[in-house]
Amino acid sequence: MLEAKNLNKEISIKKIDNETSNIKIFNNNILAEIVGEFNKNLIKIEKLTKTQIFFRGNSITVKGNKESILIVSNSLIFLVNKFLVTSSIEDNDINYSVRKVDKHKDMSKSNNIRSIDQVIKTPRRSVIPKSKQQSEYLKTLLNEDIVISLGPAGTGKSFLAVSVAVNMLMEKKVEKVILSRPAVEAGERLGFLPGDLKEKVDPYLQPLYDALYDLFGYEKVQRKIETGEIEIAPLAFMRGRTLKNSFAILDEAQNASLTQIKMFLTRIGENSKIVINGDPSQIDLNNKKQSGLLQSKRILADIKEIKCIEFDHTDVVRHPLVSKIIQAYQQKTDD
Repeated sequence: MLEAKNLNKEISIKKIDNETSNIKIFNNNILAEIVGEFNKNLIKIEKLTKTQIFFRGNSITVKGNKESILIVSNSLIFLVNKFLVTSSIEDNDINYSVRKVDKHKDMSKSNNIRSIDQVIKTPRRSVIPKSKQQSEYLKTLLNEDIVISLGPAGTGKSFLAVSVAVNMLMEKKVEKVILSRPAVEAGERLGFLPGDLKEKVDPYLQPLYDALYDLFGYEKVQRKIETGEIEIAPLAFMRGRTLKNSFAILDEAQNASLTQIKMFLTRIGENSKIVINGDPSQIDLNNKKQSGLLQSKRILADIKEIKCIEFDHTDVVRHPLVSKIIQAYQQKTDD
């Protein structure tokens, strides 16, 4: 658990009465990040917790019922600690901080609220897990050679995997990061698309580029692609290779056939990791039964060295509405 040693020097909380607390944040840089432009972060916390929050100088006054005040107080404690550990506060940290402490029935267990399980450092940002399952996934990515993850969009499957891959490349634990995904369908019929091969496949690989740009920056990514340290390729190009000293990720694996997933897994070589990610609810194949993701999960279940992590709507870390949308579709599908 990571908790900044000087946390108590940065924030103080004073109970005024049962319906009011005063919170002071002494570091102006931290205060500015937490409050946000035009107080937008405090407004969001206020809305999420159904409290009234007043901000003046370095003082934040919270009015509401006892439980809501505790949620706001512990949310701000977490955000201060997040900044001290990672030097950043992001938009979705606000939602997460409230959701994280809201689930703690015993508010006295402050270590659980303040602590950050892991931090993955990359050139442009530090990444932390934002749900219990994300934390388990991150531990698994660091400790196991083959990982399969399944779950809906927005649960961090691909982003966390790319974050760990970038971190291991930076620390020279691997020599190469390989990012792959099926193009359109399991058959990978790309001939009808205009342009050269790169122009044909790049639209399908764009989400992987986006993750890399977010973590590394555009120029560094381009340099590492030129030197071969980062390779982004369609799944069909993996056939016949042996991956050594590599971190390979197969994204959108729900659109890969059983044969293709088997092929990708058997590329693993010395000092390498393979991660397979997919969302079984978003199969784009004409025949959904051709998807090899769930079949592979079942076939490999008895191999203890291969770990499977499953996410659900509660792990979604995008806009809060994404979780509700996933739930609504899931309920209609089940009906």
